Amino acid sequence: MTEKHVLNLGAGVQSTTLYLMAIAGEMHAIDCAIFADTGEEPGAVYKHLEWLQSLGGPPILVRSAGRLGDDLQHGRNSTGQRFTAIPCFTQAQGSDEVGRTRRQCSKEYKTEVIERSIRRDVLGLAPRKHVPKGVRFFQYFGISWDERSRASRIWERFHIESSTWAEPVFPLVERQWTRANCIEYLAGKVPHETPRSACVFCPFHRDSEWSRIKESDPEAWARAVEIDVALRTTGAVANRDMRQTMYLHRSCKPLVQVEFRPRENVNELQLGIGFGVECEGVCGV
Repeated sequence: MTEKHVLNLGAGVQSTTLYLMAIAGEMHAIDCAIFADTGEEPGAVYKHLEWLQSLGGPPILVRSAGRLGDDLQHGRNSTGQRFTAIPCFTQAQGSDEVGRTRRQCSKEYKTEVIERSIRRDVLGLAPRKHVPKGVRFFQYFGISWDERSRASRIWERFHIESSTWAEPVFPLVERQWTRANCIEYLAGKVPHETPRSACVFCPFHRDSEWSRIKESDPEAWARAVEIDVALRTTGAVANRDMRQTMYLHRSCKPLVQVEFRPRENVNELQLGIGFGVECEGVCGV
């Protein structure tokens, strides 16, 4: 039996914790880590990724399907074909009802990128080739105890799609570690603040995160506003055939007009991003 152990690396707090634990021998050794790059992470994430690569630990493979925001603006997906949706908020003119578009971005720009790298880079498989018998694969997810509902959904997906050869592993959930525990673990080990990992224009941002981006990261804020405006530009491919207007913020107002609410609790300060409903388990870690 051949075993392979790979970490989904988002280069945020939780997955950084797992990567450093693997280096320190505090969890099962990994063969490599895979960072699926949407091209839209904050600059701090890319700088942090460079720092992780400098540690000389397990190889970090950086793979990408293209820059998500550019594809969104041009109304194409990562293969240049159909439109890929992000989970925008929608509202019809004169209505108070708020809707939401489909979320396809995590699957296409994260999950599928990682799975393709696993098959080609880790297992050495040609396209459309089956995993040979005798191979057992373990995929590690940086999901913490406070978002453990995501883990159960990943278990279900794995058992449907690849139960015979692949298994998800959740070391933080097994330890009942929250994001706060991870931050405590990283203190003194990382010479800078470990960033939050997510696209700068992700509609899952809570107000605390939108406010942080606006106040501390002008470049990321400008990109978020650019994408928000593009969603409503008349004639833009991104909103073709849409009868409702799209927004990044749940208030259904342009970002530049939103007065972000103060954080409501300590947990929101820690998380900042509402990924509890994001079932792919690859964003925000």
